[in-house]
Amino acid sequence: MLTTRFNSPATRGLLVAVLLGSTTLGGFAAVRAASADTPAPIAPAAVSPMLPDFTALVSKVKPAVVSITVQLKPEAAVDDEQQGPMPFGGMMPQHPQAIEARGSGFIIDADGTVVTNNHVVKDAKSVTITMEDGTELPAKVIGRDPRTDLAVLKVKAAKPLPYIQLGDSGAVKVGEWVIAMGNPFGLGGSVTAGIVSALGRDIGSGPYDSFLQVDAPINRGNSGGPLFTQDGRVIGVNTAILSPTGGSVGIGFAIPANTVKTVVAELETTGHVTRGYLGVAAQPVTPAMAAALNLPKENAGHAGALVAEVTPDSPAAKAGIKPGDVITSVAGNAIGTPRDLAVDVAAIKPGEQAKIDVLRDGATQTLTASVESLPTEMASDATPAGDHSPSVGLALAPLSPDERGQLDLPAHTRGALVAQVRPGSPAEAAGVQQGDVIVGVGALAIASPQQAVKAIHEAVHAGHNVALRVLRDGHTEFVAIDMSKGSDDQAG
Repeated sequence: MLTTRFNSPATRGLLVAVLLGSTTLGGFAAVRAASADTPAPIAPAAVSPMLPDFTALVSKVKPAVVSITVQLKPEAAVDDEQQGPMPFGGMMPQHPQAIEARGSGFIIDADGTVVTNNHVVKDAKSVTITMEDGTELPAKVIGRDPRTDLAVLKVKAAKPLPYIQLGDSGAVKVGEWVIAMGNPFGLGGSVTAGIVSALGRDIGSGPYDSFLQVDAPINRGNSGGPLFTQDGRVIGVNTAILSPTGGSVGIGFAIPANTVKTVVAELETTGHVTRGYLGVAAQPVTPAMAAALNLPKENAGHAGALVAEVTPDSPAAKAGIKPGDVITSVAGNAIGTPRDLAVDVAAIKPGEQAKIDVLRDGATQTLTASVESLPTEMASDATPAGDHSPSVGLALAPLSPDERGQLDLPAHTRGALVAQVRPGSPAEAAGVQQGDVIVGVGALAIASPQQAVKAIHEAVHAGHNVALRVLRDGHTEFVAIDMSKGSDDQAG
């Protein structure tokens, strides 16, 4: 479930503005006299008498837009009702017996490569796409990236398939017309239109949020569908809505096409996305904090990211970064917010050296960090590449200050957050749950996902069952994972 600051009483209410053009006093309208220094009003632009006609565009691109039907694993078939910004993966099951869900996607090459959302297919037992002409084709999941909520599928057909191209989302402007296409509520081939209402929107769904906000009506089932501009190029992938009801209220979010290009290229090549990892938890620098840290006045307009925590043995720790430092640039790129830091570090290839400018005690220092690979979703499966030991079925993530707050954990808590438990895995059979925090493996204390992966792998490689010390609901307990139980099947 996505959570965000938008889900507030003020947002849920209805804002009504009453505009008073003039007030009549004694039969005369009160008018403020204009002085010689009063600027002239902005002249409105000429308005075309005709609204845009999308019929030609829709007829061209529609054959490349597909409906996606997912047969879910029984464990994943749960009620998806939620409020606030949310992924809208189609006609999600309303009771545990239902095991089918629907979403949208689009073909990006004649060989049958399909782009959709990760949340549409993440718990899939099997996936089928349906084309405009009714043709159904089985699809294979070749790669998923939960951090950007993107997935790539592959289908085989007897002939080359119609496809559409990804455009330049960096050229998108607020106010331009866009068209959303997809499979809302199972109604395949639906088309809606609206405008881009904001750029670079952060809705709190992840560290790389930078969504296009649109007012084209999109609903459950539009997930993974394309967002077009009038030139017929895809400038976004519809992925979430802001809604107190579960239906469209006129605010939707799309992953920008430039992000899609990068992620899809890696998923097609390797099946996963490799990102740089520094090992810091950062927070914004408020004016009060800037004064307390004695930051230079010239830095006031570009505060940077305040380091709240440094992960032991991480690239940041080895480079000499300390809590209280303010990171102002990475590899020559200015850092204005913690999100800037996350995005820029993620873009650095693991193994590369990165120059990092920090403000410490009011002075600038330049440090050098050897960036490592970010602990990734199923790569945290306690099975290094080339090793054929059985995996426990856990996806681990760093424990950030935001997650500590959401889980109501003390600020000093160290460990590895369970981001996902693979259905049917030994970990699931043992009762490990998403949201658990692994604080130890056997007698070894754990401070990071890397330490957990290494310790779990050593236990599995030695032929032992894995004893995890887990923090759950404020209590710590041991969970024993029996590697002989559970299966490790994957969709596709």
